[in-house]
Amino acid sequence: MPSFFKPASLLFLLTLFISSVAFSQNNSVRGFIYEKESGEPIIFTNVYLYRTSYGAATDVNGYFTISKVPDGNYTLMVTYLGYDTLRENISMKGGSVVTRKLYLDKASYSLKGVSISAEYQDMRTDTRTSVVKITPKQIKQIPAIGGQSDLAQYLQVLPGVIFTGDQGGQLYIRGGAPIQNKVLLDGMVIYNPFHSIGLFSVFETDILRTADIYTGGFGSAYGGRISSVMDLTTRDGNKKRIAGKAGASTFGSKLLIEGPIVKDKSDSKGSSSFILSFKNSYLEQSSKTFYTYIDKNGLPFNFMDLYGKVSLNSSNGSKVNAFGFNFTDKVNYKAISDFDWDAAGGGLNFVVIPGSSPVLLEGTIAYSSYKISLAEQNTAPRSSLINGFNAGMNFTYFLGKDQLKYGIELLGFTTSFNYVNSVARTIDQTENTSEIAAFVNYKISRNKFLIEPGFRAQYYASLSDFSPEPRLAVKYLATNRLRFKMAGGFYSQNLIAANSDRDVVNLFYGFLSGSGNLPDSVNGNLRKHSLQKAQHLILGMEYDPSRTINLNFEVYYKYFSQLTNINRNKIFKDESPYNDPSSISYKPEYLRKDFIIETGNAYGFDVSMKYDHNNLYVWFVYSLAYVNRDDGIEQYVPHFDRRHNINLVTSYQFGKEKLWEVNLRWNFGSGFPFTQTQGYYEELSFEEGIFSDITTQNGTLGILYSAYNKGRLPYYHRLDGGITKKFQLRENSVLEINVTITNAYDRKNIFYVDRISNQKVYQLPLMPSAGVSLSF
Repeated sequence: MPSFFKPASLLFLLTLFISSVAFSQNNSVRGFIYEKESGEPIIFTNVYLYRTSYGAATDVNGYFTISKVPDGNYTLMVTYLGYDTLRENISMKGGSVVTRKLYLDKASYSLKGVSISAEYQDMRTDTRTSVVKITPKQIKQIPAIGGQSDLAQYLQVLPGVIFTGDQGGQLYIRGGAPIQNKVLLDGMVIYNPFHSIGLFSVFETDILRTADIYTGGFGSAYGGRISSVMDLTTRDGNKKRIAGKAGASTFGSKLLIEGPIVKDKSDSKGSSSFILSFKNSYLEQSSKTFYTYIDKNGLPFNFMDLYGKVSLNSSNGSKVNAFGFNFTDKVNYKAISDFDWDAAGGGLNFVVIPGSSPVLLEGTIAYSSYKISLAEQNTAPRSSLINGFNAGMNFTYFLGKDQLKYGIELLGFTTSFNYVNSVARTIDQTENTSEIAAFVNYKISRNKFLIEPGFRAQYYASLSDFSPEPRLAVKYLATNRLRFKMAGGFYSQNLIAANSDRDVVNLFYGFLSGSGNLPDSVNGNLRKHSLQKAQHLILGMEYDPSRTINLNFEVYYKYFSQLTNINRNKIFKDESPYNDPSSISYKPEYLRKDFIIETGNAYGFDVSMKYDHNNLYVWFVYSLAYVNRDDGIEQYVPHFDRRHNINLVTSYQFGKEKLWEVNLRWNFGSGFPFTQTQGYYEELSFEEGIFSDITTQNGTLGILYSAYNKGRLPYYHRLDGGITKKFQLRENSVLEINVTITNAYDRKNIFYVDRISNQKVYQLPLMPSAGVSLSF
């Protein structure tokens, strides 16, 4: 550990030195833009010097920097649809750095226009390849299943994203498994973001500020995963007044409360605020009243999520956030499986603006843990635990229209896993590991080109493996309406999934550290490292037929050059005489190693069309995807290989004050692969070894499986609809009532088939729900 902090300290001092020299001859204006009513940062708004070409857009913290400005007197302007234009006179000369905190007053309630303006600007100043930026307003434009809008429901309509079911479903992004998707909440690692029912995430929609979903080709600031990244940021609490929201539905309830600790008085003084959120599911109890036609014993889903945050803001906009969470989930499938998981953690993040240097300094230090256990009928229990910390520090320089960002990151965690495979061999692992990384990214804006080269150096201490990872993103602005883009890079990770491919109900989502107990070769080639690695290439095009319509097309290829999975074929221990080539008892690696090495491919294309104007919002997405794996013995498709996926979302507001809203979502997907049953046999346990009497012993029914995942389930499709009515009770008080129908035409989508009884169990049937909430 000391060997890490010494170079980190030198890097920090070098950064301050560079910033004081590199910008000594340039004037800069920087600051934060806030909403005057709540004190919340206004993101992605335009800030510029009137009658010049100097300008910038605010980031997720409401921060902006305009640099390399000549000496002179200027008018600083801030424009954002729905707010009054702000003007302020400033004077700069001799390498001055001007810092401002600015507040915008609301002019009109016109969120539709705000959304179009912010996205329209962002598409021209950011490469935006394989990334979707989500706000709470967008999440609320799809039917609120269970009476509660949720990120998990919105993610299911994104290009390249596959969910495997309403119950026990997991997120798969462009051929990547959940273990290959990194989830960050305020910079803190979240190990399982979704509850078992598949309709709800652990995140409360009303506390989110933004959610950036990178489906591939992500930049050098992110590492440790080989498929995708979800980076979520929560908002601060209201800095002006006590506010909140309480709600209840047929599925569950929630409560949010926020307010100032020290009020923001829009002057040079600092402020502080808090925000707390709670939500839970009582579906197991309420379903016995509302949904007895589904299961008279009730639907066995229970969860509870708690999140809290305190924000301390200085007079110049620098701030520190302290946050913590506890997420729990419990499911009891009668006579099939009983499982629960618990996640908890907390940490700090900060944004610092040094007084004499136009550099933005950001950092995070956090701790999180996740533990899960599962017991299934006729199967030995399994359990998994991961806990540890992550810390990082980033430095961003604004060089006119260019931008330089670099940083360091440190992770340390412990994993523990216990599992018994189908031939009664125990796999037990406890590991401590650490990772150290450094990255640099340079964003270049030249005429019609946006170019973002990057490089990440990732060192995995427990495996003694170093991974150099170049990254690149490019966008060409062909016309005001047409843009071409590409992104790609090299990626690596250490964590391994602790899942069994033959789970009846695929709920178990555990973690393992990379192991040295691996085969020595990969498809006949000598293994050079113990990491999982992938390479991405994405090519795309954006076209705007008008200001209200956006078309996006992307074709992608991910090559998984090395994947590590649990060896479901292990029969023998990896010890003498089984691992001795000179012994007659020698066994091949795939029969004795704890893990196997695979390679794989994921490729396809996504096309989407978005229309957003006045009262109407329409989003159409089609995805064609292919995913395959090769474990050196057989080639197969994983259980999440869905060939075709279509999503159609529409939302319409009406009424005098647009207080009514109706929304629809239709999803169509081709069938998932599954392993067919070939036959049955009597399975004897041989409890007394060679002394067992097979003539008197009663065996159990064993299953003979056909070729792995050669069958296909029927096509899946479902229509959801909802209607919402708002009542404006007072200036800051709104009552909201919604009614939703899930699976409106009662499609019988297969969940799983009991191999013994041949009984079919279906996904959620037609399910009406209702909810009410009060904002104050």
